[in-house]
Amino acid sequence: MVSVQQSDADFRDTRGARLRAAAESMANIAAVRDPYLNGEVAERRASLTSYTQRVRTNVQASGVYLTDPDGVVLVSSDFVGRERRIDLSGSTVQRRRTWTGDVDDFGTPSIAAQVPIIDDEGDLVGIAMVAEEYPTWAERARGVLPDLLTFAGLGLALGVAGSFLLSRLIRRRTRGLEPAAIAALADQREALLHSIREGVVAVAEDGTVTVLSDSARELIGLDDDVQGRRVDDLRLDPAVRDLLADHAEIRDHVVVLGERVLVVNRNPVVEGGRRVASVTTLRDRTELLALQSELSARESITNTLRAQTHEFHNQLHTISGLVQLGEYDEVSRLVGTLTRRRREISDAVTAHVEDPAVAALLIAKTSLAAERGVDLAMAPDCDLPRLDPEASTDVGTVLGNLVDNAIDASVSVGGTSVEVDLRLDDDVVHLAVSDSGPGVPPELVGQIFRRGWSSKAATAEGRGVGLALVQVVCERRGGAVTVHAGPDGAGAVFEARLPGVGAGVEAR
Repeated sequence: MVSVQQSDADFRDTRGARLRAAAESMANIAAVRDPYLNGEVAERRASLTSYTQRVRTNVQASGVYLTDPDGVVLVSSDFVGRERRIDLSGSTVQRRRTWTGDVDDFGTPSIAAQVPIIDDEGDLVGIAMVAEEYPTWAERARGVLPDLLTFAGLGLALGVAGSFLLSRLIRRRTRGLEPAAIAALADQREALLHSIREGVVAVAEDGTVTVLSDSARELIGLDDDVQGRRVDDLRLDPAVRDLLADHAEIRDHVVVLGERVLVVNRNPVVEGGRRVASVTTLRDRTELLALQSELSARESITNTLRAQTHEFHNQLHTISGLVQLGEYDEVSRLVGTLTRRRREISDAVTAHVEDPAVAALLIAKTSLAAERGVDLAMAPDCDLPRLDPEASTDVGTVLGNLVDNAIDASVSVGGTSVEVDLRLDDDVVHLAVSDSGPGVPPELVGQIFRRGWSSKAATAEGRGVGLALVQVVCERRGGAVTVHAGPDGAGAVFEARLPGVGAGVEAR
């Protein structure tokens, strides 16, 4: 269609110019002007007709006409239209201007040139028109067919080549998957993102979020649609932002985000030997942490009771032997000594600690330490009032794990003392546990609180959990735990801060 229209435009330009030249020549030649100027058109019609026929043959026109000023045909090259009016719609020839355009040549669409015949005074005395009908659609199609076939063939060849290259590119980008397989993968991806309970976040190499599951959106506190946005532009906790922006591999990293405890794993995505993205998974371990804290406290109490049971068995066996020997006075002295020792331990703890749960834990730990040859003592200025149940549980978790580690460290090198310091200042519990162990090398200070790290051999129940649990409990309350060398560089001192425990504190 475009080629045919282009052919019409070319025909109109080239033929219109030739028809206009022929009409202007005819209007200005003496053989035509003289009959009009002398009023002899009718008398000289035969010669004028012969002349119009020659013009028609020379320019290969379909019709040549000489008319009066109103457009009524006086002379026609083929005797068609005589005494009829030519098409002057849109023409400027009656205003004595040459005009070229489309006309209705007595029922045939044509292009025509109309030239005024003007006398010496400048008046319009006649019109000369040379017309040529437009070729038929078939003729125009035959004219453009060679070029059309050439361009169509070239376009087809380019289209085939482009389709082939595009197909290869798409198959390479889609790993050779067909559209149906791609659609199925997309549906499965959406189903996974909406159903998986773990949070999943994928970040491109340039820091743009490409995948964000519903669980991840809830865990890190995002309400808006963030896919396609950079991590640095999101309203995130700095700790979470740093984890998502980095692309290094991490395993089981614990992050405290408000009231939530998240375990983060991140894996880089490598394609063609080049790192292109990272995928981070987030697991909510808040409830598990609370259960682990409670189990840790129960385990500590269980171990302590087991040690006390062993001690009581030894003492009962001693009393039984004395009774069998009839040494009743010795039995009385032994029972009095044991009673006094229990009272001294209880009084030493309760004089500084009013919270029943924490005091009971320290009394049990003191007996356990004594059985292992370690003296567990309270700092002289230690002072802890009664706490609310939740704070008491957290303090017990932190204290129990730090005391257990201090006893183990002291025993490992033959140390004999562990000191505990507890106090409450401005709703913040300050807790310190000092041991007489080997200390913590400076290069390991950043690792000892990492889950799974331990200086002791692995056992069935696992190692490297206690200090990691202590750190998470402290951070969840907005506090922290640190370690440094003891006095004169001997042993280690673990210090913990647990804010927000003022509510529920009772006066002494």
